[in-house]
Amino acid sequence: MEKVQVVLLTGGSSGIGAATARLLVQAGMKVYAGSRRGTVETPMEGLVPVKLDVNDAAGTEAVVADILAREGRLDAVICNAGNGIYGPIEGTLEEEARSQFETTFFGSLKTVEACLPVFRKQGFGRVVTVASVMSILPLPYQSFYSAAKAALLSLTESLAMELAPFGIQCCCILPGDVATGFTGSRKVNAAAQEADSPYMVRMKRNLAKIEADERGGMDPVVIGKAILRQLRRRRMRIRVIPRLDYGLVGFLVRIVPAAWRLKIVNSLYN
Repeated sequence: MEKVQVVLLTGGSSGIGAATARLLVQAGMKVYAGSRRGTVETPMEGLVPVKLDVNDAAGTEAVVADILAREGRLDAVICNAGNGIYGPIEGTLEEEARSQFETTFFGSLKTVEACLPVFRKQGFGRVVTVASVMSILPLPYQSFYSAAKAALLSLTESLAMELAPFGIQCCCILPGDVATGFTGSRKVNAAAQEADSPYMVRMKRNLAKIEADERGGMDPVVIGKAILRQLRRRRMRIRVIPRLDYGLVGFLVRIVPAAWRLKIVNSLYN
């Protein structure tokens, strides 16, 4: 089995990305942590910050080429960069919805595509994407985030089938609530800021609950450890939901009828 030694990680400046990068380096891997700022929370040997905008395909390809020039190999890519918009579907501007998909879905796609020629030539490679439990259990007022993460999950599972003949494995991580700066950086769309919005009362209750859940969520290290475990496995699992309670949610999603499932979620979050 090929050992993962060199990794490209997006969204590496904070939160899940920063925690994952530190863990991988501590495990003996060299990690190129990409972010728009090109910085890392905790500088350390083996952790290389790089400026990388996942929406820039040419720039991403240049980063991959630079890693190859330095290391002579690239063993894994972790697509963690993402964003979040909040608000009702009704009234959401097209450009707001597109911005959610541009980074979360298309940014991941561009990053993976930049790495695939390298992986195919090597006959080895690992693709890890970071989606969300909301990709299988969508919440009200976070519909576009849920939809973008669901698209990312579906893309990863399709890639797993297409890339298997080339020795390339794929895995999608589905975190639940995680305590990161994501909560404070969530973008509220224009429709959600209208004082006379018919959704306003419910949205306020909903957002308060979501933010409380996130601030009380798991340490991002939990997600980093889940990613590290998969990179160390001989055969990565296709879909991973870290922590037992969220794993139970994933199980219930598969067996509970959709109408019941949505009624329960609606009663909790709307």
